[in-house]
Amino acid sequence: SLSFKVSAAPFHFWTPDVYDGTPTVFTSFMATVVKAASFIAFMRLFSDAFRAVGGEWKLAVAIIVAATLFVGNVTAVFQQSVKRMLAYSSISQAGFMMLAVYTLTGQATEGLLLYGAAYSLATICIFAVLVKMKDYTFDGFNGFAKQQPLIAATLVIFLLSLAGIPLTAGFLSKFYMLSATVAVGNTWLAVFAVLMAAISVYYYFRLIQAMYFKDGTATIPQVSATFKVTLVVVAAVTIILGVYPNILLYWLYF
Repeated sequence: SLSFKVSAAPFHFWTPDVYDGTPTVFTSFMATVVKAASFIAFMRLFSDAFRAVGGEWKLAVAIIVAATLFVGNVTAVFQQSVKRMLAYSSISQAGFMMLAVYTLTGQATEGLLLYGAAYSLATICIFAVLVKMKDYTFDGFNGFAKQQPLIAATLVIFLLSLAGIPLTAGFLSKFYMLSATVAVGNTWLAVFAVLMAAISVYYYFRLIQAMYFKDGTATIPQVSATFKVTLVVVAAVTIILGVYPNILLYWLYF
């Protein structure tokens, strides 16, 4: 049931169609709040009920993690709709977050908190922009940076965070997860996760390429100054957490 809610393979099949067909506001809610709550339940269940069992369940979780990372990233590469790309991206992000369930260490718990914050901030803001777009395809973003340079710049920061590029919260959260995985002795899973993260860079940069390096007539209705300021503030928080994660991790212990 929890694997279904977090879109872990092989229980992920509902995610792309639901994300694509649901109003964007509700999609952002499902992609962030519902997923975060499900992972909290996941961690509580495995910490309390499965820790005593030992390593008997770890192989099954490792296979689910690897399958989720593979399916999410590889399938996202072939999408033409930004919403469907984000749907498959959310599957791959779930795979990374499940590394915390696999390792069950303090470092992984910190990583999950940071990951949840980084992923939620970036995803909500990207969907907030999508709400105002008329065309959800990659081509619909062609030339977007010329029309809305400030919004495009914030989108770049959010996409870089989702891809796990240094100096963003997404990078540190992935680093925490990978370090915890290596620390418990599963180097192959960490290496596989790094390879899958490398694939994700491609489809996130497709959107950046469309905004900055392709000619087009991407249109977005006039947006308020408050909307732009909010995006800038969240983008700044994304960078700050990527440099000073203890600002957030402090609340884990107090």
